[in-house]
Amino acid sequence: MDRVFGLSGFLVLPFWGLMIFLPRARWTRRIIESPLVILAPALLYTALVLPALREVLPIVNRPSLEAVASLLGSPAGATIGWVHFLAFDLFVGRWVYLDSRDRDISPWLMAPVLYLTLMLGPMGFSLYLAVRAIAGRQADAHGEIAASRRVKEA
Repeated sequence: MDRVFGLSGFLVLPFWGLMIFLPRARWTRRIIESPLVILAPALLYTALVLPALREVLPIVNRPSLEAVASLLGSPAGATIGWVHFLAFDLFVGRWVYLDSRDRDISPWLMAPVLYLTLMLGPMGFSLYLAVRAIAGRQADAHGEIAASRRVKEA
């Protein structure tokens, strides 16, 4: 289990590297657009959970702090939780990356947001929503200014 835990990051790190360090490359976008980038960590998660399903399913169906802590306190449970984090953080990071590229938000601004999404998923996602709202307002304001200039010029 220690080896699986240690190596699981290699399933997602190449994709994070592309999104953070080569965000404008055409092939980065082409790769990240595929939902298959999530497949390897999702399959690993499935492979880890299926043998422990009898133990895991009752805990997630009727969670209690004590039961969840017990599950995550074991090497197998911690590894399952870690791979879950890796898979879903990549899923969210993929959406953040694609959405930010569609909105033409600066990759310099997005690099720390994506890093935060990798390290502390929900916090990075929340920060992105704030960045997205601010960028949207600025784009709207820029559009209004450009439109008013066109009206004045006409």
